[in-house]
Amino acid sequence: MALYLTEGDVGALLTMPEAIAALEAAFRRQAGGEVVNQPRRRLHLPNGTYHTMIAADLGLQAFGIKAYASFPPKTRFLLLLYSARNGDLLAIMEADKLGQMRTGAASGVATKWLARDPNDGPLRVGIYGTGWQAETQLEAVCAARAVSEIVAYSRAAENRARFCKTMTERLGVPVRPAETSEAACRGLDVVITATSAREPVLRGEWLSPGTHLNIVGSNLLMKREVDDEAVRRADVIVVDSIEQSKLESGDLLAPFERRLFRWEQASELADVVGGRRAGRTRPEQITLFKSNGVALEDMAVACVVYEKAAALGVGQPFPMWQETDPAAEGQA
Repeated sequence: MALYLTEGDVGALLTMPEAIAALEAAFRRQAGGEVVNQPRRRLHLPNGTYHTMIAADLGLQAFGIKAYASFPPKTRFLLLLYSARNGDLLAIMEADKLGQMRTGAASGVATKWLARDPNDGPLRVGIYGTGWQAETQLEAVCAARAVSEIVAYSRAAENRARFCKTMTERLGVPVRPAETSEAACRGLDVVITATSAREPVLRGEWLSPGTHLNIVGSNLLMKREVDDEAVRRADVIVVDSIEQSKLESGDLLAPFERRLFRWEQASELADVVGGRRAGRTRPEQITLFKSNGVALEDMAVACVVYEKAAALGVGQPFPMWQETDPAAEGQA
């Protein structure tokens, strides 16, 4: 019998350190050939879009699909988790919080592997965007590495002030507002873009040697958060899926079309974590992680949520199919 888990259940069960550990382990299994991941597919309808993401993690003996319907002003997320041993449906999860956590966790993994040496001291972090996704981006970076200071920028001053107050209290790290977009980038060790911008908010000329970028806000061709110069200056470019990036990463496709970037330059995060490709090799390198969000990340954290829910008795039993006589099924 499957478990039905609400957004509240997911939020109560999943912690950021658990999400980061689950993704890091999943990327290692992917590097070892134990993960099957399919790029996002979109069904465009007159009034909205239906998105589907499918992956299997054979190391966890689980597979599933995350599906979500974007019909303004709402997007509704649902994940179905199955056993790879027998095909049983294990869980039905509301998956908005799940997606927010796994997107943050992916940046946490990337920061751990691509930011400058932790022996050089705590990181100074800048972030563009002060919304839903920005919260877990900062939470993940602080969970992955020591952070001494955070600078946040968004267009609305009142949003900046509210976000900085909330996140300072939540993280125990000073978060202060940046008065200009340039101030959220200059001289910082890690810079995150988590916006809904269609045109670049970060310019490559603002980057300092040694900076690591987490570019997470867009997975659509017509949207970009960083300009051509930021991609051109990046010594190391890492994505969560090259196949998916070729379909939906406007931040990389635009410079690719202008011959400022080649896909051969990019590595997948799984290959860096799994030791198959190098990440940062010199302190002065600029590193860039372009996150699109892939299904294997959803399955990894969904397994954590399901296992904790089953152990703690959280969630509602959800009977789906009555047991039947196999012989009778064969006569159908």
